[in-house]
Amino acid sequence: MTELRIREANNSDKISVLKFCKNTFSWGDYVEQVWNFWISEGHLFLGQKPEPVGICHAFYSDNQVWIEGIRIESAFRRQNIASELVKHAEIIGLAKNLSFSYMLIDTENSISVSMTQSLNYEIFQTWNFYSIEPRNNSNYNVTFEKSINSKSFPHYVQSWRWLPIDDVTLKSFYEQNRIVNSSIDNKNSIAIITDSEHFDRTLIVTLFSNSDESVCEILSFLQNFGWEKNYEKIQILTKEKLPNFDSLESKISFHLMKKFLV
Repeated sequence: MTELRIREANNSDKISVLKFCKNTFSWGDYVEQVWNFWISEGHLFLGQKPEPVGICHAFYSDNQVWIEGIRIESAFRRQNIASELVKHAEIIGLAKNLSFSYMLIDTENSISVSMTQSLNYEIFQTWNFYSIEPRNNSNYNVTFEKSINSKSFPHYVQSWRWLPIDDVTLKSFYEQNRIVNSSIDNKNSIAIITDSEHFDRTLIVTLFSNSDESVCEILSFLQNFGWEKNYEKIQILTKEKLPNFDSLESKISFHLMKKFLV
C-alpha cells in the first residue's frame, strides 16, 4: 500500500481535489468557494497516495487551532487518512504552543464524531444553525452593548469558525456596534454580528438566548439590519432552541468538538 504523504496544497491541486468534493453533501459542497481563501491563509493540508486523496484546513489563532474542511476521496475512506491529516494540523499547533483544538461536526455524522473521539476529542457543546430572511421590520427594542464579560462569552463565530473573544476583539465590536442586547424582565439575550469573510452579503450571528421574548426583539432587529444593509443571507448560530418567528428556519445541529493539546 502506498504510504500517505501530507503537504501544503497549492493551486495546481484544485481540479483533483474538487473532483472528490463535489458531492460531499446532498446540495454539493462549498470547498470551491473557499479554496482561494484557504490557499492564501495557508495550512491547507493535502494527503496524497500519490494522487490527492484528502484535504484538511487549519486556522491558528491565539491559543487554539480550528480544523475544518476535512474531505476524503470515497475510495480511500476508512484508511485513517482523516485522522492523519488532523494529527498533522495538531502537531503544528503544538509547535506554536497552542492549548486547544476545535472542530465542528454534524450531530448526525456518527462516523466523523467517532473518528474525532478516537483522537481524544470530546463533545464540548452542541450548536444549532438557523437562517432568517432580511425584511423591513422596525418593531424591535435593542441596545448596542459596550461592556460584556468575556468569560460568559468565550467564543464568537467568524466565517463558521468558533474564535476566542479577547479584549482587542471586544473593543472593535463595541466601536462598530456589533454586540446587540435585548433585556426583558431582567433576562438578557446577546447577539454578536459579523460579516462572512468567505461569502458575499452574508451576515453571521452568534446568539446567546436567555428568553424567548428578548430573543424575538433581536430577531426583529436582525431582519431589519439585514434588509437595511442589503445582506442576502443571515445565518444564526446558537446553543439554544429558538422560538417560532417570521421566516426563521432551523437548518442543522452541530457538535463543537474540543481537544486539549497540552
